[in-house]
Amino acid sequence: MKTALLDGITPAKIDKQIIGNLLLNVASADEVRQEKMLVGVRNEAGEIYRLIGATKVNSYMNAIEELEDLGLVDELKDTEAPQDGCDAIFSAH
Repeated sequence: MKTALLDGITPAKIDKQIIGNLLLNVASADEVRQEKMLVGVRNEAGEIYRLIGATKVNSYMNAIEELEDLGLVDELKDTEAPQDGCDAIFSAH
């Protein structure tokens, strides 16, 4: 899985735990957007600051589980349609 921080947006306070729990390769935002499935992570201000991209469904599901284990909530859980280009968006409230 690949990840990128979006320029100029403050990371969430929990960000170190997020990257500690997931095995992620740092890449450019453009590279991450080319992955098959995208997960966005919002900071406390409600802005998406990190993108996580996965090629395989397994990796994607692992990322979802890890983020849920950290207490983050997928706001698109009950939605089929992607939003802001993401298949899942987790909030760090």
